[in-house]
Amino acid sequence: MNMKKKLSIFTALAVFQAFAVGSVSAQSTPQSDTASVNTANVESVEVLKEVQPIAEREVKTESTNASLNTPTSDETKTEVEKPADSATQDGSTEEVETPATPAQVEQPSVDGKSPVGSGGNLTLYMNSNKMEQDGKTYLAGQPMTVKNGVSYVAIRALVDRVGYGVKYDNKTKETIIISGDNELRFTTNSKDYTVNGETRTMKGPAYQQKNTFMVPLTSITQALNITYKVNQPAKTVVLNLNTKPVASFTITQKEIFAGDKVDYVTSSSSPNALDIVDERWTGRQESFDQAGTYTISYQVQDSNGQWSDPYSTTIEVLTPNLPPVAMFSTDKEQYKMGEKITYTDQSTDDENNIVKAAWENNSLAFFEPGPKTVTLTVTDNHGATNTYSKVITITNETLYSFTDFNLLFTPVGQKFTFNGGEVTTMEKVPYTYMDEPSLLIRSNSPETVNTEGIVYKESSSGQTRFMIHHVNNTGKRVKMYVIATNNNPNPAVFEQQNMGFAGPTPYATVAGKLSIDKWFKSIQTGADQKKEYLQPGESKLILTELNKTPMKEGQVISLYSDAYSDYSLDYNVILVEENKDPFEALPLLPVLDRDGVHNRGTYPNATRVITYDQQVGTKPARLPLGDNSSDPNLVGTDPMAYTDASNAGNFGVLYKITLNNVAPRTLISFNPRGGKYSGVALVNNQLVAIAEGNVAVSNSSEQSVLYRTGLTGESVTILFSAAPGSNLPVNLLFTPLPSEK
Repeated sequence: MNMKKKLSIFTALAVFQAFAVGSVSAQSTPQSDTASVNTANVESVEVLKEVQPIAEREVKTESTNASLNTPTSDETKTEVEKPADSATQDGSTEEVETPATPAQVEQPSVDGKSPVGSGGNLTLYMNSNKMEQDGKTYLAGQPMTVKNGVSYVAIRALVDRVGYGVKYDNKTKETIIISGDNELRFTTNSKDYTVNGETRTMKGPAYQQKNTFMVPLTSITQALNITYKVNQPAKTVVLNLNTKPVASFTITQKEIFAGDKVDYVTSSSSPNALDIVDERWTGRQESFDQAGTYTISYQVQDSNGQWSDPYSTTIEVLTPNLPPVAMFSTDKEQYKMGEKITYTDQSTDDENNIVKAAWENNSLAFFEPGPKTVTLTVTDNHGATNTYSKVITITNETLYSFTDFNLLFTPVGQKFTFNGGEVTTMEKVPYTYMDEPSLLIRSNSPETVNTEGIVYKESSSGQTRFMIHHVNNTGKRVKMYVIATNNNPNPAVFEQQNMGFAGPTPYATVAGKLSIDKWFKSIQTGADQKKEYLQPGESKLILTELNKTPMKEGQVISLYSDAYSDYSLDYNVILVEENKDPFEALPLLPVLDRDGVHNRGTYPNATRVITYDQQVGTKPARLPLGDNSSDPNLVGTDPMAYTDASNAGNFGVLYKITLNNVAPRTLISFNPRGGKYSGVALVNNQLVAIAEGNVAVSNSSEQSVLYRTGLTGESVTILFSAAPGSNLPVNLLFTPLPSEK
């Protein structure tokens, strides 16, 4: 045999032995950096900080020398990878063969794919070539090594245990790892590697050590989403290599009733991007005939034949919903005209969950003779409905006239019609009033705001009331803010006392009614009190309920609030695009002009106190409010237009009305004189709607019931403020009640 042949055989044998030593089992790992084989402990600590998850980065230093074959007391991490070193003579990519290691005999790769590990966890020992998986020990070609602060592992060792494919491309001089649809390419002595063609940078360059290809551990764990945990006391890195597919499912119905078709929506995936080829169920039924508790399990199988863990859900199959049963009774079967009818709702539901009752023709009384059909429809929480109708008979006899009946029996908070022309002939209650000091800031013009800007500017100290009512017509989503600035040399306190805010909503009357409703409730409970401290020169947002929700085009907001400050504060009410910083925007905003229709201004003495000691209710009488005659408009200024202002309708004024001598059997009602009105009043500290629900008192021929006195005279207190979006003036009516029959 000539010398060249001997040399070739010798070389081939050496290469084979190198691969035999280099073949190792391992799996992808967390971020890590390595130091040289005999690195000092300080470098090891740095490595742990890089590799270790944040929650586990408590590192204790010990001065111990690193050993290649056994774990040391250094708190280091290493990443092990190994190059694939063979290729075909023509330079094409070729599979790398995997000789067995002394610790555990393994099967060679097939079709470029390493023997599949058993899954579960793979434990790598720092500064050692020892690895453990499923109770078995494997040896890598080189130990998990720290080099220049970067943890390295032998690439061959990892792919053996994980079951990834590994090849070497002689043309590009790249080692290739294949995991499902993912392809990683590494080059010796380069920090750059590619993941599915995308170039990434490692913490250190790949290199070869004794014919073993070493790469930073984190390059594989990050690219292939392998999770890991650093175990400091044991000086190990534990990789989660569970390769089982994952199965799950959901049931679309929120409630399942016996006999209903059940809709299942499945979901499955493979960590190795393998195809899902099979599935199996336990306990699944297309429908369940009987009510009860059922457990359903679902599994899938990947193309490697591995089954997922069962995914189980326990469901409660309910007895089929029964529709509610509508039923009502009346206290009689036959009534006179004008005789009060009592309806008793007797509807039932198997779950006692009727959510809606809709009546038709359930008048409190009828004023024409003949049969009357009354209908009740009830709806349960599942949307099932049932209807019941009953016919009652109205005779030709009359008990009460239409007017007398409504005076006596229309419930508080509901309205009835009458001859509104009679109101102007009623005697006016000759009341007088006094004003309490409270500065009203009425920001209501331009009511429809067409552009960003300052809608109001004012300064105030002491007791202050804000009324803010605007419509967005800017064509974009906006927010409104109130900015308070302390331009005093001393710290100032701003106290929010009561708050009523409503909106955004497309309906001005709804916003106005709700804001007054919430304001009165806040007065009752004191629940909305807040306190802000402003240092000299400081600006803060106040009344922040205003800016919690952006206003869309055409939407309305309405706010009522009482406040107090111990020093004079400067207030700016602004409207800006929703994403703008109000403090940055304020210096650049224009002051907007009035719209020429609605009112704005600053008005002192905005709490009007009316105390009337003479008797009312012995004859029809009225107490006008907001008429600029008996109840004059507040006079103030428009601080931005530098003009006087008159508060038309006295919106924002709080009326405290005390009637100390209301005659027995007197109806107190609310009658609008300027148009539609929807609001509330506080009567003897009870909130009363004007009128109930979404119903407004729509014209001067309607009145809404506020209160009835009993058989003895009473003192009645009424708190009232005009609701934005409604019309003034209004009257409080006092009408003697007819005798009951």
